[in-house]
Amino acid sequence: MKGRGAEPQTGRVAALNSEGEGVVRDGKAAFVAGALPGELISYQRLTQHKSHDEARLLEVLEPSPERIDPRCAHFGVCGGCALQHIDHAAQLAIKDGELREALGRVGQVEPQQWLEPLAGPAWGYRRRARLGARYVNAKQRALVGFRERLSSFVAELSRCEVLVPQVGGMLKELSALVSQLSIRTRMPQIEVAAADNQTALVLRTLLPLTGEDRVLLQQFEQAHAVRFYLQAGSPDDLETLDGLDSPLWYELPEFAVRLQFRPSDFIQVNGAMNRLLVSRVIELLQLDAQSTVLDLYCGLGNFTLPLARRAAAVLGIEGDAGLVQRARDNAAANQLDNVRFETANLAGDEAAAQCLRLAGEPGRYSHVLIDPPRTGARDILPAIAKLAPRRLVYVSCHPGSLARDLGELVRDHGFVLRAAGIVDMFAQTTHLESIAVLDGPGVTP
Repeated sequence: MKGRGAEPQTGRVAALNSEGEGVVRDGKAAFVAGALPGELISYQRLTQHKSHDEARLLEVLEPSPERIDPRCAHFGVCGGCALQHIDHAAQLAIKDGELREALGRVGQVEPQQWLEPLAGPAWGYRRRARLGARYVNAKQRALVGFRERLSSFVAELSRCEVLVPQVGGMLKELSALVSQLSIRTRMPQIEVAAADNQTALVLRTLLPLTGEDRVLLQQFEQAHAVRFYLQAGSPDDLETLDGLDSPLWYELPEFAVRLQFRPSDFIQVNGAMNRLLVSRVIELLQLDAQSTVLDLYCGLGNFTLPLARRAAAVLGIEGDAGLVQRARDNAAANQLDNVRFETANLAGDEAAAQCLRLAGEPGRYSHVLIDPPRTGARDILPAIAKLAPRRLVYVSCHPGSLARDLGELVRDHGFVLRAAGIVDMFAQTTHLESIAVLDGPGVTP
């Protein structure tokens, strides 16, 4: 419920929570957006919850030495970023601490080695995004951007500093375009997919376009070098304005690999960091010409195809049949014949059995790579244990599920946690990507 006439309070910020809010532990905890650890602040409690209150930052009385001026004029209103007021090096330290805390508290494990943070560009990196589009009658125009912080409303943005510059710098033009369309009140979303060869913008259309709408979109395509896709039904049901579907692609030049993808496909948000991550994963796997690799949750082959350049044979398993077909097409286009892809659901009661059925007898794969969704890989851990790989690399987008799974692998299955560290895939945000390296039972380093 809302606090009524709460008096301003003064307190010291103890930590950041998972949303990047400062936590003041003075009696009942208060979560204060914009406050940093160590700062003395003045704040006002606003919204009461059972375990904490949401509060508004009134004044920073003693600022942290790590506080900086946000680059974006919309920081604090837009919900796309939460950490722009923190020096980038300090962001890495905070995320590194979060991973260490999760592994110790949730997994009750600690690696033999902590890896240096893997970092890349902190601005203009985001090539995949889902933007809201909303026509506001009171303003007589449409807004295009991320949602406001803790709100369903679309933030009023003039530009975005974390999106790839072509898209981040055209938000005002996109807003003007949507405002002119006949379906401006029935187009709630614009999805961004920036490839190496072109930038796709997927328009979610709840009503058919008129002929005039199509002309406006075609003119915008030509003026801004983008390509519109129309999504009237499911995410895979896409239509271009001219009916032609020229493929999107990105390259991993370190491995002489080009991967084609659809605008609705999952790809890593940060292209530069993805290149670094693929190289780091393959380095940590310690492959040789005789290595055989099982790549679970392989998607369209982002890791699998580079692995095939370094190993004797690779099997990729993925639950999305469409991604599996595109992975096979990518393997063929890159002339890789030592890799195959199979479809299997890697979540649920039958996940481990399906994994073992496709992977074959224990020892067939010397190395395993997993890159699961936020929920982690718990359902297939027994299968991985039975496969008995020499080395396992785990790429994670959620420290809690990673810590839980690492704890099980170490305690229940005898794996040894050699190393772990963070990957700065989502600079300026609280999202945490990380990587862990394990050796199988009895393997000596």
